[in-house]
Amino acid sequence: MAIFMGSGAAVCTPFDAQGKFNAAAYEKLIQFQIENGTDAIVSCGTTGEVSTLSKDEHVEVVRTAVFAAKKAGEASGRKFPVIAGAGGNDTALCEEMGKTLAKIGVDALMYVTPYYNKTSQRGLVEHYTRLAAAVEIPIVMYNIPGRTGLNMTAKTMAVLAKLPNIKAVKEASGDFGQVAEIAERCGDELAIYSGNDDYIVPILSLGGKGVISTIANIAPKAVHEMVEKFHAGDIAGSRKIQLSILPIVRCLFADVNPVVI
Repeated sequence: MAIFMGSGAAVCTPFDAQGKFNAAAYEKLIQFQIENGTDAIVSCGTTGEVSTLSKDEHVEVVRTAVFAAKKAGEASGRKFPVIAGAGGNDTALCEEMGKTLAKIGVDALMYVTPYYNKTSQRGLVEHYTRLAAAVEIPIVMYNIPGRTGLNMTAKTMAVLAKLPNIKAVKEASGDFGQVAEIAERCGDELAIYSGNDDYIVPILSLGGKGVISTIANIAPKAVHEMVEKFHAGDIAGSRKIQLSILPIVRCLFADVNPVVI
C-alpha cells in the first residue's frame, strides 16, 4: 500500500531574522498546505534545506511538522502523513537520524542516495539494507542523479523493493525509460513518486502514485488537483494543469533551491 496518493509538499523551512528556525511560521505553512488539499507533508527535504541544518535543528523541524500535521488531522478527521528527510553520505549517521525521527512519530523516512563520494550499485544495496534494518517504519528512496552524481538503477531498486519496509522511490532522474523499467521490475512492491514538477503527469501515466513537489509550496491546490484528476480518469484535465504550471516551474530555476520558493 502506498504511503500516500496525491501531492506531498516538500515544505520549505522558515527562519527568523537571526537565522533561527521559526516554528510558528512553519506551522502556518503546514496549515496552508493542508487547507489547500496537500495529501502529505515532507519535512527536511532538499527544499527544507536539510543539508544546512544542525542535528538539533533537523529534529526540531521534524518534531514541529509532526505536531502540526497531527493537530490538523485531529481538526479535520483526516490523517496527513509526515515523511522526514534523513539521508546523507554517511550510513551510520543516517541510521542514527532515522531512529531519532522514527521515535518522534513520523510516518516514513526519505533517504537520498549517498552523494559526492557516492557508491556502487552494490554499495547502494548495502546502504539501504542497513537503513531499512534500523527502523520499522516505511522508507522512501530518493534518486536524483543531477544533484548527487549517482543514479540508482531500476535493477537495484528491484532488489531493495524486496525489503519489507522499503515502500517507495522519489524518482528524479528525468529518464522515462528508467521509470518504465522501475514499474516493470518492481510492480506493486514499490510506489513511484515524481521528484520533479515538470513531469508529474508522465510519471503518473507509468503507474506513479503522486509527486513530492517543490511548486506545491506556492500552488498546493493545483498540484493536488492534477494528481486527483489523473487518478479519477480525467487525463485531459490533469494534463491541462500540468502544462499551466510549467512557466512557474521554469521560474524556480532562476536561482538555487529553495531561494526562489
